Amino acid sequence: MEKVAIVILNWNGARMLQEYLPTVLRYSRDEATVYVADNASTDNSLELLRTEFPEVRLMVLEKNWGFAEGYNKALQQVEAEYYLLLNSDIEVTHHWLTPLTEFMDVHPEVAACQPKLLSIADRDRFEYAGACGGFLDRYGYPFCRGRAFDTVERDNGQYDYASEVLWATGAALMVRSKDYWACGGLDGRFFAHCEEIDLCWRLRIRGRKIYCLPESYVYHVGGGTLPKSNPMKTFLNFRNNLTMLYKCLPDKELRHVMRWRLLLDYVAALKMLILEQNVGDFKAVCRARRAFRKWKADFKDDRREIQASRAEEKIPEQRMFSLLWQYYIRGRKTYDSLPE
Repeated sequence: MEKVAIVILNWNGARMLQEYLPTVLRYSRDEATVYVADNASTDNSLELLRTEFPEVRLMVLEKNWGFAEGYNKALQQVEAEYYLLLNSDIEVTHHWLTPLTEFMDVHPEVAACQPKLLSIADRDRFEYAGACGGFLDRYGYPFCRGRAFDTVERDNGQYDYASEVLWATGAALMVRSKDYWACGGLDGRFFAHCEEIDLCWRLRIRGRKIYCLPESYVYHVGGGTLPKSNPMKTFLNFRNNLTMLYKCLPDKELRHVMRWRLLLDYVAALKMLILEQNVGDFKAVCRARRAFRKWKADFKDDRREIQASRAEEKIPEQRMFSLLWQYYIRGRKTYDSLPE
């Protein structure tokens, strides 16, 4: 069994692979085996990998399974103590793997961790997709050390200490293989978006720990598959977030949170329609609510199993305040300004 397997899931990402895969090979080859799992690309990704990167172990999937199930299909073919799920648009740095691996070796209670995620476009600023480790508010809205909603902070070293978090970014996620499979891996039904938060939350429910280790840092392009304002992305984010809440919230919180989310989601949809004149995203939110209602029953058994696995009733990394209230009403737009 290998120690560390870096697995990059690719779909039509030849340009990103050509740009950033060399840094992964240069700074990782002595500590890990590098795999690329191709999700039935139609560009020249396979030709590029075979001709320019023959040292990479290539896995060719028969169709585009999406992010979640694509990784499940790929990781079934890999035997390693640690998986490192890595986006194709990540530029890694010298010795980036060492702090992650050493921390996991010393802390067997930790299931997963992430490096600090910085922006390639502005290297002194955190990157939206995971910044310095993620949390959830009471109503399921994600935020990070370094990012709340659209406010992305500059990195002034303010979060340069290892910290327990609720979720680690799927852009650069190290996870123990035994923990990954013990909780069923990523939920393939999500296709993409929120799947790493769902995975990490399920791990925390089981009593396992998640960390951000900023001693390790990487740079991320971000938004490489779908642009930020995209109806499909909006649909997947809303549908999957609601599904994740249904699966993972404890019984005493579920009804209260879901009632508020019904109101808040339609307020968000009306904001998109009236203030932003974004008809596509408005329809996407409405469609996501309908899709959630339609497939909610498919997750009853999942919810039952997840709640039965609960090792601790209250998870402190899910904060009990409303991020919407803190951000828009109180004007608290950085992680350090939010309530503990």
